[in-house]
Amino acid sequence: MGSRALLAGAASLNSHWLAWLALVLVLAGCSQARYDGPVSDHFDGREFHNEEPFPHTFSDLIGYVLKREPIEWSTDEQLPPRPAPRQRIDKGELQLTWVNHATVLIQADGLNLLTDPIWSERASPLGFAGPQRHHPPGVAFADLPPIDVVMISHSHYDHMDFASLERLHQAHDPLFVVPLGNGALLQPLGIDKVVELDWWQGTPLSNGCVLSAVPVKHWSNRRVLPSDRNLSLWAGFVLQTGAGPVYFGGDSGYDTHYLDTYERYGAMRASLLPIGAYLPRWFMAYQHTGPVEAVQAHRDLASAFSLGIHWGTFKLAPEGRFQPADLLPEARRAQAVAAADFIAPEPGARYDVPPLAGGSTCHPMK
Repeated sequence: MGSRALLAGAASLNSHWLAWLALVLVLAGCSQARYDGPVSDHFDGREFHNEEPFPHTFSDLIGYVLKREPIEWSTDEQLPPRPAPRQRIDKGELQLTWVNHATVLIQADGLNLLTDPIWSERASPLGFAGPQRHHPPGVAFADLPPIDVVMISHSHYDHMDFASLERLHQAHDPLFVVPLGNGALLQPLGIDKVVELDWWQGTPLSNGCVLSAVPVKHWSNRRVLPSDRNLSLWAGFVLQTGAGPVYFGGDSGYDTHYLDTYERYGAMRASLLPIGAYLPRWFMAYQHTGPVEAVQAHRDLASAFSLGIHWGTFKLAPEGRFQPADLLPEARRAQAVAAADFIAPEPGARYDVPPLAGGSTCHPMK
């Protein structure tokens, strides 16, 4: 495509996609350190990969960006007031609070954990452009309880937000648990309390429970360039708690890894499953589950309770802001899942999850 045609196409894009095209130029001189580790069934010595290769090219992405129709989203300037989370909860208790996007505060067995924290106004390295939030965080940063552990699923900007990670490091000094190759991205932030995990590896936490990385079907990069893709691993997590195991899905397309996780760790007491940024399916199905696939994942994991996350905060795909949540009831009915068992929460909504009948214990690493 000539420069005149590219500029003409870019002129028709909204600020979100202009930002991503700008990243090619802005970040062209910033390379990511390569992971240096043994070859495995998902690492070839240079890049990480899924069993099934990504079916689309960089040209497909640019073509999609140039042709997609913009969709307007409403914005909530304020949210209904909610009480701040408790500072700590007791052993055997489990409480989940959806902050926004893929950020959930998990409180269990005396520990406070955060998933993919983002409090920034944009899911972007650019302060002036990129996907902008459409509602405030459901928990103000100042209202957070002491944070002990931060788990990061992969390196995309809406999941690994440097500004939020720096704030957490300075205010709480938590342990950061990340998939292989992501520790190098945190080092320039001064974050050195990091544990890197491969799929199926676990690490014991300070309360004796184990946090394990598990496979998901996604990809990674920090620059919008093909040469920088998949230099660090992506993962979900299983947290063992006294109430039963908790699953965090990060980002993923649907595949057999949900059943594989169930076979290793048993039925989930609670699951955090992405339901948004799922359209168009020809492009997104590989990397993001929508409501239908998320309900199937809930069933594969034999999850007693699930929260639908990754929707309504940042406009990342051509779907309505509330569309994933609106379609969740139909997906539940079609798969015979009770309404109370899989919920699309409101930002800041908090759920006390009863423990498994007969209780549970933190299991050793597998």
